[in-house]
Amino acid sequence: MGRSNKFIGVNSIKFNRAFGSDEDCYRYIADIKWEDGYKCKKCGSTNYCNGKKPFSRRCTRCKFYESPTAGTMFDKCKFSLLLAFHIAFKIATKKKGMSSLELSHEFELRQMTCWEFKWKVQQAMQSTASYPLEGVVCVDEFLVGGEEEGKRGRCKGKKKLVIVAVEIVEGGMGRAYARMIKDASAKSFEPFFNAHISKDARIITDEWTGYIPMKKDYPKLEQVKSDKGKGLPEIHNHIMNLKGWLRGIHHHCTEERLQGYLNEFHYRNNRRGNMDGIFDNLIKRMVQNNPIRLNTVV
Repeated sequence: MGRSNKFIGVNSIKFNRAFGSDEDCYRYIADIKWEDGYKCKKCGSTNYCNGKKPFSRRCTRCKFYESPTAGTMFDKCKFSLLLAFHIAFKIATKKKGMSSLELSHEFELRQMTCWEFKWKVQQAMQSTASYPLEGVVCVDEFLVGGEEEGKRGRCKGKKKLVIVAVEIVEGGMGRAYARMIKDASAKSFEPFFNAHISKDARIITDEWTGYIPMKKDYPKLEQVKSDKGKGLPEIHNHIMNLKGWLRGIHHHCTEERLQGYLNEFHYRNNRRGNMDGIFDNLIKRMVQNNPIRLNTVV
């Protein structure tokens, strides 16, 4: 049983026509949630009747009522579902996304409200780790934060350390992933490598000793001189773009929130060549993920 209402494209006029009311959004979520058919969460029955609210369903056996947003990231949203869809569309389709301050001004909401909802969106943008990088893959780390007196190299001080991997393809750069790590040790590198890089990939890193133990599981790992980024130009450019985006759009992000911004940047980056389905994919993820409450965020 497939869906016939998938929104395709990034055109804002087309989007506004497709989603002009809360009812349009409820319908879209319901079609995703019950795409494979209805099954009561309480008793397992597949028979239902319509509920009181738009596109909600009520089990005819046990009378259990369920709205389209129940159990999704849209559950108990502090503003209208229509605004939630418009914010998600902006974050997903704008080349640089939007800060919570920009969203607050455009949609006339409190910045904190936008900040909380954007965090939910960023969690939905997290990599599924289902498609490891293949072929030639460059790996490096970088620091996020301002300069600190007396802190050089991989001594991070109060700055946040991030590892990033970039797939090198003909004509430039392919997919990329990044994760905040505690330190530049093989123990910290290993979970990232295992989640995002194929064992058969030809991996290129700089000469940092923390990568040496990784050769046991990744035999094609090579180490070259970094020469301040000149030895790994593709990943160096990617890091500069990422750091520039963080400084230019968001100015500052806490350690607790940094991974969310890394998720967001790479979610858009990895779909830059095929943006048509990015909004539908994001809403589908938000419907299929469990609700996030603020006390689980901070």
